[in-house]
Amino acid sequence: MENSFVELNGRDRAKVLFDHGTARELVGPLDNLYSPHLMPQGIVPESDDGIILMKGQIKGLDSVVISMEGAFQGGGIGEVGGAKIVAALEQTLKDNQNGHKEYPIIVFDTGGVRLQEANYGLLSISEIQNMIIALKKYVPVIGVVPGRVGAFGGMSITSAMMSYLIATDEARVALNGPEVIEQEAGVREFDSSDKNLIWNTLGTKQRAATGLVDEIVDDDVDLIKNSIVAAIQAKKDSHRTENVDFYLNLLKDIDFNQPMDTEEYRKLFPTVKAGNHHIAEAQKSATPKDKSRGRLWFEKLTGIENAESEVSTVLHATVDGKEFIAIVPDTQNKRFPRVRNGEVGLMEGFTVAKIVNQVIEEDQGKEQKRPIICIVDVPSQAYGYKEELIGINVALASSAAAYAKARQAGHPVVDFIPGDAVSGGFLAHGLQSNRMIALGDDSITIQAMSKASAARITLRTIEELEEATKHVPAMAYDVFNYTKLGALYKRIDSIKSWDASDKNVARIQKEIDAAIDSTKGQPTDLSYRYTNEIAVKEGRVATLKMRKAVENQWNN
Repeated sequence: MENSFVELNGRDRAKVLFDHGTARELVGPLDNLYSPHLMPQGIVPESDDGIILMKGQIKGLDSVVISMEGAFQGGGIGEVGGAKIVAALEQTLKDNQNGHKEYPIIVFDTGGVRLQEANYGLLSISEIQNMIIALKKYVPVIGVVPGRVGAFGGMSITSAMMSYLIATDEARVALNGPEVIEQEAGVREFDSSDKNLIWNTLGTKQRAATGLVDEIVDDDVDLIKNSIVAAIQAKKDSHRTENVDFYLNLLKDIDFNQPMDTEEYRKLFPTVKAGNHHIAEAQKSATPKDKSRGRLWFEKLTGIENAESEVSTVLHATVDGKEFIAIVPDTQNKRFPRVRNGEVGLMEGFTVAKIVNQVIEEDQGKEQKRPIICIVDVPSQAYGYKEELIGINVALASSAAAYAKARQAGHPVVDFIPGDAVSGGFLAHGLQSNRMIALGDDSITIQAMSKASAARITLRTIEELEEATKHVPAMAYDVFNYTKLGALYKRIDSIKSWDASDKNVARIQKEIDAAIDSTKGQPTDLSYRYTNEIAVKEGRVATLKMRKAVENQWNN
């Protein structure tokens, strides 16, 4: 244990990776930039918000290490810590764009979104993911999952985007924690007290055997450091989120109504060959479909009645030079019962990625890139044992990465939110957009987790959770408090979520066109969210303070 990496705290993990005497911490504890959202909830903050940022050299290579302290709030990502990660990656990107090679390493020890700042956490994670996709054009982005907490929630989606992911056998990687799956889907779906089940499903030995982790290293500082350097020097990239055809073909061979254990899946995994998986256009049909707000508005905005596509839960069509995409319920879905209510699951994530990547390819080289319109009505991601076993975090990462690539390539990506926008479903389908338009309707939920699951994870009653939301807008579940964060381009209060009259549809079409026009000549990143008037005055004040602090200390 003398050279254990797992047993170190977050700061020491960062420090030991650097060559002796080269490490320099930026925006450390003495800068006292802590979360302003915890004390109103009776929670003691940390002055570095649980994120350690250091620069230096690793085996002579200029490097940046971002390390998460899992002992503070479960390594959860909130506004301040998230802004520190985004700002560090942005400065690293600028250095590489200017010809100075600098290699980013992220040490994961996180449960994902910090539920005490839920919507700030979701915004931050999407912004981290955007920077990773941008950086991978210049240098490999290396992830390390040592253990203790692991990589869960939205940060497991982030881990799937890394060029190369290294872990010890003491770690776990999963989108949904066992307790959350049990809360949402029942103990028969996943028994959170069954430790063998947990490790056999989410542990890194299983993840490495099925391609979700690239390398398992013994818990030794020198071995981990050598693996990082080898991955950098070899420019390793698993292209996990580009492997969409492989997974779509894999899913064709799995019966989701039959039991499957880890050994069965391991046998199936290497036999699949990636082929060109065709995605059909949405089309007219006389067959009535399960109505949802997402389906309703997709059909009204595109003019396609009872729209269908090859994948019943993903609608898409090119209309008037715009690509419309919606994820919708299918209550008759026998193959994937965990997505019957419009959740984003394996097929949905990989299918959306396929569609968006196809749009990018078709418009490559064109001066005018096709706008992509995400119609968002997603109650969550899918909660299921098989989803976790196969790697739902990779499915959602593939979708989010495709949207980010499209936006960075010049495609305006605009959300229209007439329904719910929750958790990993929102990260996969919506949060990589340039502009977000939402209807001002009390029935719309925007959040990181259901109230029942959030209460269980934060050890509160639902009543205590609801009381906390009165003091912290980022914890609230309604679109009106969400507006205070500065994330929305526009909120339209005069139209309710089910009121898709011809007049209202024409109004939304004009708002979408205006949002597209507003992106012209503007950055293709996500900076609008923290530079608009609401964000500057109220919603992202702590974000901007952290961004400025990182920038000021970067080269000093």
